[in-house]
Amino acid sequence: MTSKKTGYLLGVVAGAGIVTAAMAGVGMRMPSAQAETPQMIRASTAPIFAPPPGAPLSFADIFQQVSPAVVSINVTSKVDASALRRQIPGLPFDIVPRQAPGGEDDEEGAPSNGKGQPRLPTQQSAGSGFFISSDGYIVTNNHVVENAETIKVVLKDERELDAVVVGRDEGTDLAVIKVKGDNFTFVNFENSAKPRVGDWVIAVGNPFGLGGTATAGIISAYGRDIGETFVDYIQIDAPINRGNSGGPTFDIYGRVIGVNTAIFSPTGGSVGIGFAIPADVADATTKQLIAGGKISRGYIGASIQNFTSEMAEAQGTPGQKGAIVADLVPGGPSQRAGLQPGDVVTSVNGVTVKTSSELTREVAKAHAGDSLRLNILRDGKAKTIEVRSGTRPSEQQLAANDNRGGEDGAGADQGAGQPKSPVVLGLALAPLDDANRRRIGVEANIKGAMVTSVDQSSDAATKGLRKDDIIVRAGDRDVALASDVAAAVDAAKKAGRPSILMGVRRSGRTIFLPIKVSG
Repeated sequence: MTSKKTGYLLGVVAGAGIVTAAMAGVGMRMPSAQAETPQMIRASTAPIFAPPPGAPLSFADIFQQVSPAVVSINVTSKVDASALRRQIPGLPFDIVPRQAPGGEDDEEGAPSNGKGQPRLPTQQSAGSGFFISSDGYIVTNNHVVENAETIKVVLKDERELDAVVVGRDEGTDLAVIKVKGDNFTFVNFENSAKPRVGDWVIAVGNPFGLGGTATAGIISAYGRDIGETFVDYIQIDAPINRGNSGGPTFDIYGRVIGVNTAIFSPTGGSVGIGFAIPADVADATTKQLIAGGKISRGYIGASIQNFTSEMAEAQGTPGQKGAIVADLVPGGPSQRAGLQPGDVVTSVNGVTVKTSSELTREVAKAHAGDSLRLNILRDGKAKTIEVRSGTRPSEQQLAANDNRGGEDGAGADQGAGQPKSPVVLGLALAPLDDANRRRIGVEANIKGAMVTSVDQSSDAATKGLRKDDIIVRAGDRDVALASDVAAAVDAAKKAGRPSILMGVRRSGRTIFLPIKVSG
């Protein structure tokens, strides 16, 4: 306690001194509590460029040391013509971008490659990268080189070299490319000395095609989740812009502490919020790509959500964190192990997980066949389940199997003209009969109560429930009839809970939503 108080007081004294010096610099006199009157201190008329304590004199030495290892990457890639189609409202046809002058056309006027096949348009893009070995291996972002037809690497000395892709990983948005040659200047990932929030960093890259650009700033935060599954990002305020993707972030010793990959910006330009992949993630991933060109991750075959504070209160476990299981892949590792929708995973192999992203990252560390010990809460009771990991499919395969559709859950239907149904928490519910199964495409093994209309003033409407949603679980029980939902709501009210957790199935997927039971 003494040391903490001392440090705090010293900080206050130092702050007071700074304020005093600042005021003296503008020719003001500070009143004194003592009998003596201090002399007035005048600021020098000469400009002062000395940095404050803790700041480097200059970043020039760092830049001179590391910049030869940083490259600009110019990519030519094919463009999917359907992605370029644009439709003018009111006209019944699309407008397709025409080929540049000088190209050959087929009989119908579409661009052709001379062999009767349509010629897809190409686009030019640019990014950044850096050598991690003297024999030509370069790290960049996956999104810089995916779909690349040609890759040109421009060095600091303006040499231009052809590059080929060694391996790409969509999960971390990292890629490794290679150029022919040797004795390239390279830099190293720093995995042990982790800068603190507030420490200086310098980013080097190719923003807007302006190669060899250096910017400086500080570490703003760690552990940023920006929607990507396998990375806890570093947030930096060193300006990075379009074209900085794949470039390195250095500490003041010239060590790579991150790979720049994204910015948060309402304008498209830097607003001081950039994100870098941490060095330890980038190092491990690129080594695997170089060794085999492919990343293998663990997989348990479950769809999961964050277990929010409102969900925890609805389940009678306030303050509990974790990831709730929404769906299981039929025949997948989790289903075979006995995991159930509604289970809340709180740790994996002894490592606490507070979010769905943390759960996914812990599972991803496993290899196929590894045993994963999941600590879960089921109906408020602790339980342990052993799951044997599979191999995670590619992101493209997972996306292809995602049949949630494009619905966003907003705008619930009032259901005018529907027969009268029991109403629970603003939800009019009806049995899920064969006719409705066929109409909305619900699998034969799914049981539940179908929503026929939603009261727009209800919390259920606010949470996005809509006509034809299926309530498959309410509270701690599975649902087969509307009466099951009503009974679960009554139980939640008697237990004094503010809301009830409902499993809602839509377009072949289940999500859990906390619905208020009163107010």
